[in-house]
Formats: sequence, structure tokens, C-alpha cells
Amino acid sequence: MPVDPNATIEITCFDWVPDFARGFVRDLRPRWACEELGLAYRERPISAMHRPEWFYAEQPFGQVPVVRDGALRLFESGAILVHLAEREGRLLPQSGQARADVFGWLFAAYNSIEPVAMEQASVLIFHAGEDWAEARKPILFETIDKKLSRVTDALGEREWIAGDFSIADIALVTTLREFDRNGQLRKFPSLAAYLERGMERPAFGRAIEAQLEAFSEEPPIAA
Repeated sequence: MPVDPNATIEITCFDWVPDFARGFVRDLRPRWACEELGLAYRERPISAMHRPEWFYAEQPFGQVPVVRDGALRLFESGAILVHLAEREGRLLPQSGQARADVFGWLFAAYNSIEPVAMEQASVLIFHAGEDWAEARKPILFETIDKKLSRVTDALGEREWIAGDFSIADIALVTTLREFDRNGQLRKFPSLAAYLERGMERPAFGRAIEAQLEAFSEEPPIAA
């Protein structure tokens, strides 16, 4: 779905980020879900460099995305994905073990996998070359490999992580991309293929294109 300034759903995003973050900001997740579900949405850009003080009343940590859907406002991308899926009755099974599996992998992506992805960004990007970061790398990369090995085992021969394509795949694919850009998925060909399947979905392509189009070329000047 194209971005529609008159849409009921509003996604708060950043108006500019550095090159390494483009295509990786978490508003990609609700954008992708909206594209899969055929839901139009409008954008509300804010500054990542100079986050407005009022925004912390909506998102206590000043992060994106925040989503408004009519009178509802939600923060945290996991909660947003659940809301959008339940709203449309798709991408989340209605009951039983299938629903439990999707919830399990949704939370696993955020609680078991994404924290080490963020730590990886810390040692490779934000604190690159610092003594403590260099010392941390061996244990961190060993931990990452163990986690990715477990995900590989769980995926097995399935196309998607919890049965049919679901919000769990949106969460997991967007998290695994953090490892792919550093070449760590080369040791796990089935996960690399899973990631490629997710990124080949037309809805993913539309979502990332919309995110990239929303960024200005130059960082904003402080007010």
C-alpha cells in the first residue's frame, strides 16, 4: 500500500539517520506488516538527533515506532505487530499451538536474539576499536553463533519459523538482518535462505522503499 497522508494508521518514524542505520530503523516492522495486510498508513517524522521532549510521553525511551490507530496509541514494535495482526485477523493464528508458536518466536526474536544483535552493533559500530569492545568480541561472537545455531535447528526444513508466514517472521527476519550485513549468517545457510525469502516478499520491498524515501539527505539543524 502506498503511504497515504489521510490514512487512519499513523507510524512515527525518523526524518534522518546515518547511512549505516538506513533500512534498519524499527518502524520498518509496522510498515512491513501494513504492507502484508493491505493497510494504508501515514507517516509522522520526528528528529532522531533532537528528539522532541513531548515524544517521551508517548514512548518513554524516545524510540520509534509509535503507531496510532484511530484512538489507540501503541509503542514497542512487538505490541504493534500483535495489534495489527489481530485487527485484521491475519498473520497470527486465532488459537491453539499455532498461535502459541507465533507468540513464542515473536518474543524470542526480541528477547533472545535482538539483544546480542544490539550488542554487536555496539562493539562493531558505536565503540569500534575501543579496548573493551575488542576484548568483548570473542565471547560475544561465540554467543551469537550458539543462538543462530539454535534458530537453525528450530527452523529445520520449514519455510517460515512458526508455520505459515506470520508476525513472528517479520520480527525474526528484521532481527537476522543485523547479522547478515556483517557476514555472520554465512555459517548458517538455511538461515541465510530464510532471510532471503523474507526479504524477497513484495511487502518487504515496499516497506523498506517507503522508509528510505522518508529520510532527508542531510541531518536536521537543531532548533
